Amino acid sequence: MNSMWSLAIEDALSKLKQNIVKHPGKLPHIADGRRYEWGGNDDWIEGFYIGMMWLAYEYGKDPFFKESAEAFLGNFKDRLDRHVALDHHDIGFLYSLSAVAEWRVTRNPAARETALQAADKLLMRWRPNMGIIQAWGKENDPENGGRIIIDCLLNLPLLFWAHQETGEAKYYDIAMQHALKSQKFLVRGDGSSYHTFYFDTGSGNAIRGGTHQGYQDGSTWTRGQAWGIYGFALAYRYTKHEAFLDASKRLARYFIEHLPEDDVVYWDFDVPVEAGTPRDSSASAIAACGLLELLELTDGSGDPERQMYEDALKRSMKSLIENYATVKEPEAEGLLKHGSYHVRGDRAPDDYMIWGDYFYLEALLRLQSGIKGYWYEK
Repeated sequence: MNSMWSLAIEDALSKLKQNIVKHPGKLPHIADGRRYEWGGNDDWIEGFYIGMMWLAYEYGKDPFFKESAEAFLGNFKDRLDRHVALDHHDIGFLYSLSAVAEWRVTRNPAARETALQAADKLLMRWRPNMGIIQAWGKENDPENGGRIIIDCLLNLPLLFWAHQETGEAKYYDIAMQHALKSQKFLVRGDGSSYHTFYFDTGSGNAIRGGTHQGYQDGSTWTRGQAWGIYGFALAYRYTKHEAFLDASKRLARYFIEHLPEDDVVYWDFDVPVEAGTPRDSSASAIAACGLLELLELTDGSGDPERQMYEDALKRSMKSLIENYATVKEPEAEGLLKHGSYHVRGDRAPDDYMIWGDYFYLEALLRLQSGIKGYWYEK
């Protein structure tokens, strides 16, 4: 399938360059209508666009992508300094794929400094009496003060990286404790997952699992399941704690066993499937990266499920390219159609998702050239 991967990569890089030229200094935001809304750095998603630039530079060494990515570092530093819209845990998404990525590719000390500042900002969300990193809102927020969400697993690599850079135990210890809490309370016995879980802010006791973007509290939101596959695999890479690898495998098995006929998931595994039920191509792209990580982590282990991971990965990526990618639409801004943001909230239930584009490109480059994302040192 190498020719399929390479053609899809060239199409993706062409669209990325086209977007950078058309929207200089702007960042993509989710909007309905098969387009991105181009604006400033004030959401949780802007890092994905910068991460795509660094991947593109590593693949072809085109200085255009390097210079385009470097031009945003000051913008991301300024956002930290001014505390713009950072009352959430997605600081890892923002800075792992911008500042950490730049440090890893160029060894720019300003990027390292910015990334460490971001890690310190994320540490401020640690709530020791509950043993969690609070997902959303300010401390003691009545709705979200004791809430974790499964997405946070992809924010933890920023803390693990900071520990490796500084040797300071606080980064590792907090990331480890949050991952343990997530493994215990977000992963169900059958390998499905809760999107979110609530703890009592006073006693720290567990209250209940729930959802924010899934079909219902007891259902399995597919993007959350994908975050879990990749996130627990990354937690295992940093800690070698076997429970994290086991959690990733269990979530992967459930994901694969519940794939629809074309191997690209709907937005929730439990939603009734009818004509027009939204897919989430971004969930399948994230899961593909998680499966690639599992394949590397289990290489040579004799794991009997490795073939299942590999087969599902190839089927899903082939379907994404053939049925969801914009490869025959040269003017398209997004790489993947039919991603969903917040279906129950009627927010972009069927459109481009910049994180879907990022993980799709990450998976393609890992398949084609062994180029990985920026979640750990290569």
